[in-house]
Amino acid sequence: MADLLARLFIKDYQNTKSPAVRAAYGELSGAVGICVNLLLSAAKFFVGTITGSISISADAVNNLSDAGSSVVTLVSFKLAKKPADKDHPYGHGRIEYIAALIVSFLILMMGFELFKSSVDKIRNPSPVTYSTVALVILLLSIGAKLWLAYFNHRLGKKIDSAATKAVVSDSLSDTAATTVALAALLLSLVTDFPVDGWFGIVVALFIFRSGAEILKDTVGLLLGKPPEKEFFDEIEREILSYDGVVGVHDLIIHDYGPGRSFASVHAEVPANIDILQSHDTVDLIERDLQHKYGMLVSIHMDPVVTDDERVTELKEICKKVIHDIDERLTLHDFRMVEGPTHTNLIFDTVAPPDFPLSDRELCNTISEKLSKIDERYFAVITVDHAFN
Repeated sequence: MADLLARLFIKDYQNTKSPAVRAAYGELSGAVGICVNLLLSAAKFFVGTITGSISISADAVNNLSDAGSSVVTLVSFKLAKKPADKDHPYGHGRIEYIAALIVSFLILMMGFELFKSSVDKIRNPSPVTYSTVALVILLLSIGAKLWLAYFNHRLGKKIDSAATKAVVSDSLSDTAATTVALAALLLSLVTDFPVDGWFGIVVALFIFRSGAEILKDTVGLLLGKPPEKEFFDEIEREILSYDGVVGVHDLIIHDYGPGRSFASVHAEVPANIDILQSHDTVDLIERDLQHKYGMLVSIHMDPVVTDDERVTELKEICKKVIHDIDERLTLHDFRMVEGPTHTNLIFDTVAPPDFPLSDRELCNTISEKLSKIDERYFAVITVDHAFN
């Protein structure tokens, strides 16, 4: 069904890298969500009224809020496709993340309201009246919500959207809420115990958890969550695959919304190759990466000596020293300056975010180990920190 609707309503639907196509997918998700949730809300309000079930009535309000969430999704995709302007030179893609944040707050609010009404139901119990009509509508609602979750999951995979993924979590939470309401309705046939209120509390806690997870993920994206390591490593391998590039470091990927990534990286090139040739290679890499990943990349060239045996020997010694400290440490921009009394070993080392030593402690440790190998070695070290 997702593919069918995409073919019917989205022009060039297979070109999901296009911002316009991504926006169309998001708008389709929002429109379908509005229609489905409004229908479910109206049906459950009717059922909640005739049965006196607080969990069903609360579920109806939850569906109404879901329709509001779908409106947020629809509007966010419309705004996110706006082109860059003077005040927003990187575009408006992060509006999708803001939409996911709003959805998470709506989910948490509904969880709180359901918890409050469920506690009131426990304190002031009233009987739930069984109805076959209610049973049928709740079963149809569960099916509709599972379909909506699957529908948005398919769309989310196509366009990698945080807002659409939030709607998936929301739909699954609703499925749990409706299942609990259904259980309370069936139990009303065999017991007068106020299970309705207790079941409502269980659903409320489930909704809280779902909202909190969406909130955590979205805040991470807004604060600057690192890219997936697989994608990070793939970009590095892609750059290293070109002739004339012997090393890559300081890769930083900036996320300004899905399909709006910018990156900067240092590429090491042999110092004995003509600079114009290396510059041509770097230009080619930048163009190829933009074409393949839709990502603007700025590459800084670092010339390194590759044809001096003495430099290569000392570089390998330094690599072994830092790997003995921690295998996660890496080295780049190595150069050497020999003098009559000592040899300067100049390089950068990259430490992971959770590295236990301070920058000064790391530099001192490396310097001490090199001095033990040869007291003439004098280390000049810059500590960088990884961004993945």
